[in-house]
Amino acid sequence: MAVIRRGRRFASIDGQEGERRPRLLARRPGLAAAVLVFALIAQACTGAATPEEEGGDDGGGGTTEVKNPGVFVHSLGGEPETLDPAASTDGGFGNRAIIQMYDFLVDLPPDSAVPVPMIATEVPTQENGLVSDDGLTYTFPIREGVTFHDGTDLTADDVKFSWDRVVEMDLPEGQASRLTDIIDETRVVDDFTFEVTLQQPAAYFMTTVVYSPPAAIVSQDAVEANGGVVAGEPNEYMTTNEAGSGPYILEEWERGERLHFLKNEDYWNGAPALDARWEVVDDESVIVVGMQAGDFDLVEPTPQYVAQLQDSDNVCFDESGFLLEPLHLSYNLNIDPDLLPNSDTIPPDFFYDSRVRRAFNLAFDYDAMVNAGLEGFGASGTYLPPGVLGWSEDAPKYEQDLAESERLFRESGWWDRGFEVSVLVEEANPTFLPVGLILKDNIEAMNPNFRVNVLQVAETQFDEAHGQTPFPYAMWIKNADPFTDPHQFMQTYFHPDGEWGERLGYRNGMEDPDALADVIDRAAASTDVEEREALYGEALQMIYDDPMWLWAADEKNVQIYQCWVQDFVYNPLWIMPRWVFYDK
Repeated sequence: MAVIRRGRRFASIDGQEGERRPRLLARRPGLAAAVLVFALIAQACTGAATPEEEGGDDGGGGTTEVKNPGVFVHSLGGEPETLDPAASTDGGFGNRAIIQMYDFLVDLPPDSAVPVPMIATEVPTQENGLVSDDGLTYTFPIREGVTFHDGTDLTADDVKFSWDRVVEMDLPEGQASRLTDIIDETRVVDDFTFEVTLQQPAAYFMTTVVYSPPAAIVSQDAVEANGGVVAGEPNEYMTTNEAGSGPYILEEWERGERLHFLKNEDYWNGAPALDARWEVVDDESVIVVGMQAGDFDLVEPTPQYVAQLQDSDNVCFDESGFLLEPLHLSYNLNIDPDLLPNSDTIPPDFFYDSRVRRAFNLAFDYDAMVNAGLEGFGASGTYLPPGVLGWSEDAPKYEQDLAESERLFRESGWWDRGFEVSVLVEEANPTFLPVGLILKDNIEAMNPNFRVNVLQVAETQFDEAHGQTPFPYAMWIKNADPFTDPHQFMQTYFHPDGEWGERLGYRNGMEDPDALADVIDRAAASTDVEEREALYGEALQMIYDDPMWLWAADEKNVQIYQCWVQDFVYNPLWIMPRWVFYDK
């Protein structure tokens, strides 16, 4: 099951968190309430919607003296649940530490989604003969002369041991399925050649499996000397220690406070310029004051901080990238009427009709979502996030068209009949909730016979509903999982036989589900980048014509850092910024 990722929790307009209790937002007479709410939000961040690349010119406080010379200080909102690649949770803080301390067979550079060599000296392709003609066997030539932090040599045996270990342990909190879902067999050809055979051709293998936390390469000697491998049980030593070969070495972990990392002076690709320190801070006021004082070099990418830091001379902003977590609203085509809220009047086949789904999509005010709901830090989206293979500025995307929406509602027979429907959202979630409120106002303003109830529930209730099949509501709002390959987005959210395709009953209403499934399947199997891009272009058009989701917005990834940080780069396909690239 896909992991639920939370929208960022900003303070409410009055600065208070508010009680967490289920409540139903009753029908309002029109747009007035939403206009007031979003106007207040927009007013609160006036001047911050388009942060400059450099800090403000006005004397807003701050320092120009470089603090903590020789150490890159990163403030993060939590600490790792584990440091073990075999136990790290998808989306957990452990992954953020793993990518700093461990190496992988391939890497993703700062400016591209195309893998480059890391521990493998070449990226396997059919052109260089390292991928078999049938697309099943990948051969990785292993870099010689690489040593782990414990001083032992890295060989192909360590690579196989690392991957086999994840599979054998198969921890419920871990990510073993990334390997087992696609890999048939691994083999050591010789000391510096590693071979992988897949169950079926998979173009996404390199970016979603080979470059992923469970594929991190660990020292076999270090693991076997400290508890070894026991099926189904975590390794206590690896939970709080590391056995990598990467650019950073764990020095100390002060639980609940900070983690200290030393730069690897013997790193095969050159030592980093700075040591690093991970400060565990989840208090917004402490983070803001710390940035103003220069105590942190980088903080979590939270747009709300921009308004508070934009006048600090020492703070810079980079909003060039997007999160890989588009905000979306689902249409349920697998409704059990006995599970719907009592107020809902829609029949189980309400969303079978593509005209109804398109009418909802055309009623939504995407500009309001970006400018007010996301405070300007976003863009209306197509069905793949920017930066992912297959995304294009020319891909079709919905814009508000109330006249066409009305036409479709009339044509489908619902304009005169009217309806009442509920949409589920996690209570007080600052990025999910605006999607529901905007849709409510847009739909209800069109026709007094239309009613959309935005049902806010506590986080635990939202999670419980999210795990049920059939899903007990007609619509719900969340953000997508941050996948690095288009196949994961397509398979999870759009394929008629994928996770949500099955749970939400796509085949009940899709005009040609087999045609879309064929395009997605062919794109997944192809190893030709241009062919994949063309196929995803076809898929995006088909998804636009017959939508199963309202794709509300792409959210900006606003990086906030000290202006003294040199060579700041960031790839949204990374789990988090990588300290090895920075100096100050």
